[in-house]
Amino acid sequence: MIGDFLLENRLPDGGPGQGARFGFARYGADGTPIEPHTNLIAKTLVLAGVPLSTRYKTRWGAVTLKELVDEAKKSFRHTPASDEYWKDVAWTLDLFSQTTPPTDPELVKVMDEALGELERATLDLKNGMGKGDAMVPKRKQGIYAHPCGGLHFVQAVLSWARHPEVRKRWGTRVDTQVAILFYRLESERQQYDAALEAGGREYRLQVLTQMVKFYGHFLETTARLKTDLKWSPDAAQKQAIARAKAYLDSAVRALDADKVLGDEKMKQLKTSQPQIYLDLIGDSCHASHGWDGWP
Repeated sequence: MIGDFLLENRLPDGGPGQGARFGFARYGADGTPIEPHTNLIAKTLVLAGVPLSTRYKTRWGAVTLKELVDEAKKSFRHTPASDEYWKDVAWTLDLFSQTTPPTDPELVKVMDEALGELERATLDLKNGMGKGDAMVPKRKQGIYAHPCGGLHFVQAVLSWARHPEVRKRWGTRVDTQVAILFYRLESERQQYDAALEAGGREYRLQVLTQMVKFYGHFLETTARLKTDLKWSPDAAQKQAIARAKAYLDSAVRALDADKVLGDEKMKQLKTSQPQIYLDLIGDSCHASHGWDGWP
């Protein structure tokens, strides 16, 4: 990824900062995603446990992972007034959270604001949960305006609470967001099931793909709570996680029964429905990661 796609003296297309020595384009000339979310690649490498000292060959010389992180920090501009900023910043915040001490005053301010934004984005869900509503309709409002239903934003923000001083300062605000996350499971499940029944064969593939996306990200997010925050689910949450695995398993089996996951069908989708093709590839990885997080 780095050797093939890192570009010298070029900002990522649509990137937020100025003066970076190198960066990734968001998309290739043919539209293939390279780094569709800012700092996705560096964040993924860091979370995978790759040492910052790791060196990568590029077209002009060697670059360390630490240099990638440092360039991300140099080019970062905090512009929270923009909705587009919040939709794209999750991967950057996750990267900084993993590589910056909790005493850094700038990041402390940014992460505190990010928690406030998460609370605003999940307010509809909080209200529905508080009233005992069975579900809150998804209309691309709040957190649903974010990629992947905002679950990467949830991961990035709540992961910062792994630091004891942050956890103490944020207090029950973290617990509320965890409760909202679990409320979403059945709220969204009912809507997917209804869409699957109402849409018939015409929309079956789209709905099943969204089911894999959500259940996989839900499992991945809860697994990160476990590893990052040393959080342990209570009895009801354990049952919810088990249901999420069952829902994911059912969606994958349905796709398999429809012969969607075979090589020939995937080749067809790459041309006829490229977004579904990309979702199935990428979200299958999230689903696998989330599944493995709850053996």
